[in-house]
Amino acid sequence: MVTVTDTVPGPAALDATRPSERPATKPPTGTLHGFALHAALASMALGGFAIGTTEFVTMGLLPQIAHGVHVGIPQAGHVVSAYALGVVVGAPTIATLAAKLPRKGLLIALMIAFAVFNAASALAPNFGTLLVARFLSGLPHGAFFGIASVLAAGLVDKERRTWAVAMILSGLTVANIVGVPASTLIGQDLGWQWPYAGVGVIAALTALAVWRWVPHQHTDTAANAGSELAALRLPQVWLALGIGTVGFGGMFATFSYIAPTLTHLTGVHDGVVPLFLVCYGVGMTTGAFASGRVARIGLLRGILLSLVLITGLLFAFGPMVHTMPGAVAAVFLLGFVGTLLVPMLQTRLMDVAHDGQALAAALNHSTLNLANALGAWVGGLVLSQGLGYEWPSRVGAFLAVGGIAITAVSAVAGRRTARNAVAARPA
Repeated sequence: MVTVTDTVPGPAALDATRPSERPATKPPTGTLHGFALHAALASMALGGFAIGTTEFVTMGLLPQIAHGVHVGIPQAGHVVSAYALGVVVGAPTIATLAAKLPRKGLLIALMIAFAVFNAASALAPNFGTLLVARFLSGLPHGAFFGIASVLAAGLVDKERRTWAVAMILSGLTVANIVGVPASTLIGQDLGWQWPYAGVGVIAALTALAVWRWVPHQHTDTAANAGSELAALRLPQVWLALGIGTVGFGGMFATFSYIAPTLTHLTGVHDGVVPLFLVCYGVGMTTGAFASGRVARIGLLRGILLSLVLITGLLFAFGPMVHTMPGAVAAVFLLGFVGTLLVPMLQTRLMDVAHDGQALAAALNHSTLNLANALGAWVGGLVLSQGLGYEWPSRVGAFLAVGGIAITAVSAVAGRRTARNAVAARPA
């Protein structure tokens, strides 16, 4: 758990600190404002841009990757799952083992590792090596977003936490407007390896920006692996994780195969796919900025609303993409309703995890990428059975219904806990 001091310690407090532990500069005074706040958030959002580009460009280049490593499209979908599983493994492992490490230094190290593993993806000579490289590339993903979210929430007032988290995630959404379409065009023209190499360069620049602009935040001296793992004993944490895994799986069942879906059902050429990815990115960015407003009705209410919208869209997605206007609207809405959910789910996890905020925030991205792996697998399964490209979204809609059910259970359990707490309170 990260804490930020509210006041600068006086000389007596500094004198009581051993020389080796004294900060080289004054600790931050809590919240930041103006340029300093925006520079810090933008530095971490740049890392989100790199992560979003490498994660989603694979979907847009799936036919080219399949051809380049000599496998079919359903098998090439395992590249998506390999990255997602790397996130699932890396996020809780890194967040737990690094509980006592300085958060700023850890962010820098994660971005350096991310740069190296994406370069390895670009140099992969065959399908097996590419799978391993993508798994390794996913390891820093969730831990970076989780730790950056906790840092960002500590830089602003309490009522602006969802906004600050959304700003970190905005790098991911902007990646789908600029990074993914541009990288898809580059991959189609020059080869699928080049986008991964470009992401490596952006990750290295992120490490420099974090070093320059993100302030140091003191790590809670009581934080350790045990205090972080204690969050896993809380039922509401598991329910929130279940919402992300099941409810969001339908989104990835659809988006993992967005390129062949558009070429087969809408009838567009490969060269038009990047324009649809821009549309998806605009939807994501709009959803991210709208999330803070929707959260004002209550986090669980906002999460439930998002899942209802996702369910309705996924049921309608197949018929919509048979026409060009319908496809544009469907792809935009797919980005909007999905990203509307993520910041609220992130804040919900941080609220219910208590002293395990860093682990919980990282686990949010683990579960979303577990949803990614689940969705890509389910979508590939129905396609390998000979069903058409309308079917991944249809199956995904039932996953979203499962997310609604888990949200309802979470709400009922929360009310029961609140009633018991009131009943146990002394008169």
